[in-house]
Amino acid sequence: MFLNNFNQLLAVDMAAVDRVIRTRLYSEVVLVNQVAEYIVSSGGKRLRPALVVLSAHAFSYQGTAHHDLAAVVEFIHTATLLHDDVVDESGLRRGRETANALFGNAASILVGDFLYSRAFQMMVEVGEMRVMQTLSDATNVIAEGEVLQLLNCNDADVDAENYMRVIHYKTAKLFEAAMRLGAIIAKSSPEEEEAAAKYGMHLGTAFQLIDDVLDYSANEQETGKHLGDDLAEGKPTLPLIYAMQHGTPEQATVVRGAIEQGDVEKFTDVLQIIHATGALEFTRQQAMREVEFACLAIADLPDSKYKTCLVELAHFAATRQY
Repeated sequence: MFLNNFNQLLAVDMAAVDRVIRTRLYSEVVLVNQVAEYIVSSGGKRLRPALVVLSAHAFSYQGTAHHDLAAVVEFIHTATLLHDDVVDESGLRRGRETANALFGNAASILVGDFLYSRAFQMMVEVGEMRVMQTLSDATNVIAEGEVLQLLNCNDADVDAENYMRVIHYKTAKLFEAAMRLGAIIAKSSPEEEEAAAKYGMHLGTAFQLIDDVLDYSANEQETGKHLGDDLAEGKPTLPLIYAMQHGTPEQATVVRGAIEQGDVEKFTDVLQIIHATGALEFTRQQAMREVEFACLAIADLPDSKYKTCLVELAHFAATRQY
């Protein structure tokens, strides 16, 4: 129900964003067009660009720059996906072959670079220094998050604090930037801008926490992702960290070994331990805490259908099953 209302509210804006994406994706290099079109049309949620639009409207923006910046955010996100899938050696995303599986690692990396550079061309055209500062800071922090996650792989000693740091850098930062951009172009006050950014950061954190839950509980056909992918990549996510901390010594040893070896053959054993320790319920509770913080951050915004949508979106992010 929420998604229908969400899509209906933003239909005109997101159609305009799609037109910008299609226009600015074009390159005279055929392979760039092929790879970029493949990944952009792969059926993602377009949540991050939608946040730019929602934020701009929530602050009563009048203009069209939010469409361009929404496309910029989508390009940055898409570039990170292309690079992510190469690093993770992923073969499947949203039920389809990844670009690197189809076109090769080199093409995926280079087209990701093209999308980053196109995004920076577009943000310069907006002519707003705060926009450039926000997006350049975000891309830098996201890159740091990628490196942190790489360092954490197969490390069973990663604690919840380090795990949350990776989430804040790698995922939440672009949510935060998307919300901040809408406030910036609407010429909002510094307090309003910070409120928008804080909402985005907490929303992005909740979103990633639920993604980590779904890696151990989702319907594969709905998510287009294999259960246990995180375990196969040796990623110590919160459900695993909690299970090690609250399970028996024997259970902790099993989970530790699975993380260190990236042992997907132990997935069934690990899954039983996760359920026995209540790790998924705990992680969902943490996501709901983030939702509460997100909604609190924008409580003082003027009432509007866009503010209502932001509140509903936060609750959807923490309760979704796909």
